[in-house]
Amino acid sequence: MWSGVIPAVTTKFTADGALDHKEMERCFDLQMKAGCDGLIVCGSLGEGPMLSHDERIAVLKTAQAVAGGKPVLLTVSEAGSREACALARKAAQAGASGLMVVPSPIYHTDPRETVSALRAVAAAGDLPVMIYSNRVAYRVDVTPEMMEELASDARFVAIKESSDDIRRTTEIINRLGSRYAVLTGVDNLALEALAVGAVGWVAGLVCAFPAETVAVYRLMKAGRIQEALAVYRWFRPLLDLDVSTYLVQNIKLAEAIAIGSTEHVRAPRMPLAGERRIQVEAIIRQALASKQPLPAAA
Repeated sequence: MWSGVIPAVTTKFTADGALDHKEMERCFDLQMKAGCDGLIVCGSLGEGPMLSHDERIAVLKTAQAVAGGKPVLLTVSEAGSREACALARKAAQAGASGLMVVPSPIYHTDPRETVSALRAVAAAGDLPVMIYSNRVAYRVDVTPEMMEELASDARFVAIKESSDDIRRTTEIINRLGSRYAVLTGVDNLALEALAVGAVGWVAGLVCAFPAETVAVYRLMKAGRIQEALAVYRWFRPLLDLDVSTYLVQNIKLAEAIAIGSTEHVRAPRMPLAGERRIQVEAIIRQALASKQPLPAAA
């Protein structure tokens, strides 16, 4: 459950802003057919925070219907612990396989508060938890020391490591061994993280390029590093699109071009326009034009 390629899928909307469950089913199914190992819905840097709790549970159920028994995790990222605990309980009632939990994105908790808040959400949901550590986006660093403090609670099982420092993966493993499954959460550090011991990849551009993402992961795990590196070097300009304030719009534009999906976003976001759109579209089309066949049995 806590390894492999796990897409942080985009939420699909109709032109009038309603949830587009039919398009989500189609896109999520493409991830499953490509060999992805689960799904994470309602991402915290995506459009999860723009959804009501009921909408998030509805997206969760759509993903569950498509996942074929593979794990489906719901992201919990709320300003207050009370709201986070309420959502965790709803996810458990809806049969979520687990939670990906972010410390408060609004109030920047100190270490004592961070540990307490994570413990409260885990207890409320009573589900396996992936701790999402992203000090760049949220200004709260869930450090290896804090992970060690949380290790006494068996519900904490995995780390989405997004510190933007490749040394952190090694630091977690050196300090805690195999206590946590460490998954990289930064698309353009994925190969590097897998090379030093990460067991999974919570991926973004996988939404538009699932086969290529799965190929990099499987080649690395098979020790076929040079083949993985060749795919990764081709992939890098696309993966860089995930590390952006506009990651949702970037990925949805990639999905529109590569798999014929939609670009509808929920306000205040708007689809890319102007020079930014020209630049991103050029990256996507150049990648498609230069794509080579993937290595056999990847």
